[in-house]
Amino acid sequence: MSKPLPPMLSSVVGDGPFIVVDQFGYLPGLEKVAVLRDPEDGFDSADQYVPGATLQVIDTATNAVVFSGSPTPWKDGAVDTSSGDRVWHFDFSAVTAPGTYEVVDAARNLRSARFEIGADVYRPVLVQAVRTFFYQRAGHAKLAQYAGARWADGASHMGPLQDTQARRYDAPGDASTQRDLHGGWYDAGDLNKYTSWAASYAVDLLHAYTENRPVWTDDFNIPESGNGVPDILDEVKWGMDWLARMQNGDGSVLSIVGLASADGGGRPSAATRQSLYGNASTSATLASAAAYAYGAQVYASLNRPAYDTYAADLRQRAERAWDWAIANPDVTFYNNDAAHGTAGLGAGQQETDDQGRANLRLAAAIYLYALTGEASYRSYVDSNYTEVPMMKSWWLSPYQSGVTRPLLYYASLPGATSGVAQAIRTRYTELWERPDYAGWGAIADQRDPYRAHLDSYHWGSNGIKALMGGMFADQGLYGLSQHGSAEIANAGAAYLHYLHGVNPLGKVYLSNMGAHGAENSVDQFFHSWFADGTAWDSARDSLYGPAPGFLVGGPNSTQYDWDDRCPGISPRCGSTRPSPPYGQPGQKAYKDFNDGWPLNSWPITENSNGYQTAYIRLLARYVR
Repeated sequence: MSKPLPPMLSSVVGDGPFIVVDQFGYLPGLEKVAVLRDPEDGFDSADQYVPGATLQVIDTATNAVVFSGSPTPWKDGAVDTSSGDRVWHFDFSAVTAPGTYEVVDAARNLRSARFEIGADVYRPVLVQAVRTFFYQRAGHAKLAQYAGARWADGASHMGPLQDTQARRYDAPGDASTQRDLHGGWYDAGDLNKYTSWAASYAVDLLHAYTENRPVWTDDFNIPESGNGVPDILDEVKWGMDWLARMQNGDGSVLSIVGLASADGGGRPSAATRQSLYGNASTSATLASAAAYAYGAQVYASLNRPAYDTYAADLRQRAERAWDWAIANPDVTFYNNDAAHGTAGLGAGQQETDDQGRANLRLAAAIYLYALTGEASYRSYVDSNYTEVPMMKSWWLSPYQSGVTRPLLYYASLPGATSGVAQAIRTRYTELWERPDYAGWGAIADQRDPYRAHLDSYHWGSNGIKALMGGMFADQGLYGLSQHGSAEIANAGAAYLHYLHGVNPLGKVYLSNMGAHGAENSVDQFFHSWFADGTAWDSARDSLYGPAPGFLVGGPNSTQYDWDDRCPGISPRCGSTRPSPPYGQPGQKAYKDFNDGWPLNSWPITENSNGYQTAYIRLLARYVR
């Protein structure tokens, strides 16, 4: 039952936020829609807001009113079940002049966060988002001149029996298994390095580069800045060099290096326990083949002698990896699995199933064909593309992006088989245009009052939001849609706006962005460096706070819970589950917290390089 509407003279109750906007800003030529929210269900249901009849956009430099208009109720005042909110939209797209603004409800004495309008509003955000990979580097000193004094650290995991002397997981005392496997990136809030996932991050970052090359400059303040190569390619090379070290002489690729965290959290360089690696697998080898191949193509395009040599080496690696994987199609390695004797080797489980390996083979063939032009790889694609989920079923999901996006890339290649390319383009378009699906159908139905629809909110919802926005952006990139370029750009941008604050919490889902334009960004998140109780715990309350720019997992109403033995197992449980995030509508199932066991914050706030690359790839499409 809905709460009664408050009297008009007392129509604001609570602290809000009630007027939510993209806190970084908007591009001049795209839509600009503030969302006005009256909470009905969830932790903030006691709050009340009915907007005044007229809202204004104020230029904060002059305090002048530059636009006035009336809010429009979403679905005639219905309450949205995904957020628990009744919502109005205030469209101020007519404001295009560069500047800094606020949306103001003068009748209710309320304002939005400040935001900018301009062609370059997202560039500072992109810089911080990409710089997170520098903070995630294993085995590289984070000098203060690059990391900032608050996040300076020595090179991690470079001590005795660590990454330069890593040993096989089942032979920690056997020096004959020792390998130099230093470098690469910490995968997420844990510090482990997973081959299949790292390879996919490299591919995504390379696509972010090729899809909008002019935005990628050489001044992101990483150690390689100023070397004449775009910094994103320097960062990818850091990850690619580690993938090269993971390759065996026969072409196979090792699956994982398990890294310790510092006891009690804090600087990764304080971790002293042994590094252990897992065996080669078909999935790790295929994922690496794709990364080597695409890397070879991109680095060769720089037309620099040193990178020509590097690209040639990557090409050889890609071809050897492909040959081994074809000859060994079902070699698996399950890390962190007690049944396979690998408990504690990593945190996540990256091994896949038969369909997953088939998808990886297809993606590897696509990138090898793009690199070499050899007919054998094209034939493999043409013979197997119909076996991917997009072609076999009438459902298109962002979870399929690891094979769907390579297929779209294949369909864009000049030498691709024309009939196959057209079949891929046609199927993608018809699925994304389905009126009952989460693509254009969701927009036509106004399914989400916050304008960035997801069917459900679960682990990694922010990463899925970024992928969804990317699926719209891809239509513009590849010329797939029945919709115009402005409509496509607005659809993708709506997912950025959600991540930048147009959500029920008015929260920018990037960490510690107060110095970069956000009034309400992530204060703390689950990461072994920025752990609860350390000097990096909280942007608001600890000495340093976490490093900026990390995209956190996001609302998760289906998979979050405390340890099932709480409250009796530990006084740290408290007496009841933390709510939020527990027991909330999907979009409100979030809390800024980084508690470890038994409150288990990681399904809500842990970062992932996978979320980060999906976000970077989307954001880069809107940087001018």
